[in-house]
Amino acid sequence: MDKKSPIKITLTERNDAVTITQWVYQTLRNAVMYGEILPGRALTIRELAGIMDVSPMPVREALRQLAAENALEIQGNRRVMVPKMTAMKFNELCEARIAIESHAAARALPYIDGERLEQLHSLDALIDQAQAADNLEQISLLNQNFHRALYTANPHQVTLPLIESLWLQLGPFMRLATNELDEHYLVDRHNEAMAAIEKKDAYALQIAISADIREGIAFAGTPEMLHSLIENSEP
Repeated sequence: MDKKSPIKITLTERNDAVTITQWVYQTLRNAVMYGEILPGRALTIRELAGIMDVSPMPVREALRQLAAENALEIQGNRRVMVPKMTAMKFNELCEARIAIESHAAARALPYIDGERLEQLHSLDALIDQAQAADNLEQISLLNQNFHRALYTANPHQVTLPLIESLWLQLGPFMRLATNELDEHYLVDRHNEAMAAIEKKDAYALQIAISADIREGIAFAGTPEMLHSLIENSEP
């Protein structure tokens, strides 16, 4: 990517009950998770503060939290970047997603009622619309909303923080994957997942979720493609 290209961070209205530091943290966290901060793009605390129209102090504190979550890296020259990615780390993160999310889906299945299933259908329809409009930001956001809606049907689930940690570390790279969906994502695995839910088939649901994740990362499925991906994360 162009390392000097303008950056667009989605800003939401801050509720009075939320502190500026909390709002800045959540805004930057979402920007990383949804791929608005791409590999190779260096930012400064001053630039981020300007984008969000806040002082540098809450930005600095939010970045400390995100650095602790391995989402961003604060370098010695005060530049902020997505951490470097290696092939081994990328594969570990993806395999962890498959293991945890297929488990979360199966555990959620007994709690998915007609209302939750209808919500999943609605989200999948919105994803189709976003793909037709080539809206990369909405594809990333809606896809995560689909998975989140599925897993949180389980009122006892404890895995979502782990899952979101993986999304956070992979987010900048998964955004790159949306450019290759038409080539690699040939079967709508969300439809397969919803069909498995209707049949109350936990195994088929796990297979669908695993395939959804694997095919979503197929843009880095060969050593050459993965090497190109990792090069994009170099400063």
